[in-house]
Order: sequence, then C-alpha cells, then structure tokens
Amino acid sequence: MNPRGLRQLRWAAAGLLVVFLASYGLAYGLANFVFLCKLSVILGAIGIWTGSRLLISSQAVAVLLVGATWTLDVGWRLVLGRYLIGATAYMWDPHWPLFTRLLSLYHVALPIALVLALRHVGYDPRGYWLQSGIALVAVSAGRLLGPQANINYAFVDPILERSWGGPVAQVAVVAGFLVLVAYPLSHLLLSRVLPQVGAAGHDALPPSGRTPSR
Repeated sequence: MNPRGLRQLRWAAAGLLVVFLASYGLAYGLANFVFLCKLSVILGAIGIWTGSRLLISSQAVAVLLVGATWTLDVGWRLVLGRYLIGATAYMWDPHWPLFTRLLSLYHVALPIALVLALRHVGYDPRGYWLQSGIALVAVSAGRLLGPQANINYAFVDPILERSWGGPVAQVAVVAGFLVLVAYPLSHLLLSRVLPQVGAAGHDALPPSGRTPSR
C-alpha cells in the first residue's frame, strides 16, 4: 500500500469509529460495546490510527472468521431467503434504525482494512495472545450484564442455543472455543499469507500521519 493509501486508511478508520460510536451508542446503549465484534471496531480503528502492529494483528485474529461467518449468513438470507445461522436476523428488524443496521457492514469492511494494513506492516504473532486475553475478559464481563442481553454468549451459546452449566463452565466453553478453535485458525491463516514481524520489529504505520521511508 502506498503512502497516500495508508493516510486514507487511517482517516477512514477514524471517521468510521466516530460515526460507529455515536450511532451504536444511541441505538443500542453503551453495554453493546462489550460485544467482541464491537470491541474489534474500536480497537482495530485505534490500532490503524496509532500504527500499532500488535493491536491491528490482534483484531485481525478476532474478526477474520467472525466477519466471514457474518457475511455468509447475510448472503444466505439475501439469496435463499433464510438464515444459515440466524446471527444476522437483526439486519431485517425494522425496530432498529436502518443506518445503524447498515453500519454492521463493518463485518465485511473491517477484516479487509486490517489485512490491508498488515500487508504493509507485517503480522505480529503476539496478536493471538492479546486477543485471547481480550476475549476471556469480554466473555466474563458479559456475565455481569444479564442473560437477556447474552453479550458474547456468556449465558447461551449461539449454535446449540444452550447453557453449559454455571458461570465458570459457560465462560470456559465460549472463551475456550474462541481461544482454542476460532482464533488459532485465523492466526494460522494470517501467519501463512502475511509477512511476520516479531516484537523487535518497529511499527510501520506511524501515528502522526508520517509514512515510512522504506
């Protein structure tokens, strides 16, 4: 990606974050930002703006499979008239503002933006560990917000639609699936298709808007 493209990506991320926070906050309330996918928008945009390779990598791990699943579910509904999973039913619910629902297309745009940034800066494998910690905290926090919201599926899982026991068991199952199944798959894919840079590498998306000389 050329220097101009990097600047445009940075400003696009900042603009999306401002609109996203305002729209989702008004429509769904602040608790909605505890959802892992919403955290990915916030942390991913901050990562792109500040030039944090680690933060960008962690959110790429978080959204790659989730974004693909969301897109497949929406596409299934559009083409076949029924849901594959049902996680995107809210997209057709007129109870919520149309503009806010359309903003959910970030599930498509965010993974692309993060991968574009990582093609330039390189993938940091530590992103897997950071996102695993974020997921454990976020799923645990979902238990504090009640079963009606079921944030991060901290009470009922989205596939079998059942609870796996008490708080510790439910958090362990949901967080365990993310940390041991979903995130490793994303991590493996990102590691194979993107250049890798470890902890010693310097960030190549400087926060001031300057672009690297290389």
